[in-house]
Amino acid sequence: MSEVELARARLRWRARRGLLENDLILTNFLDLYEEQLSDEDVLSLTHLFTLDDNQLLDILLGKKEPEGDYHTDNICRLVHLIRKA
Repeated sequence: MSEVELARARLRWRARRGLLENDLILTNFLDLYEEQLSDEDVLSLTHLFTLDDNQLLDILLGKKEPEGDYHTDNICRLVHLIRKA
């Protein structure tokens, strides 16, 4: 199994977070878009999910924007989709 296949298989599990708000937002997004995600999207989301719960929630709610190595075109596009979901 390739790295991307493994990441795709674990995506929903990785989306389960300690904060209920994150769980609800990410589950709703995956319900809508999971089948359409490219390999690059899966790897970008896997990277985004390495943030701690409070940092991730601030980004998902639009209180902050992704910074540093989280500020890529693809992550920003996905965050925009998550916020709309």
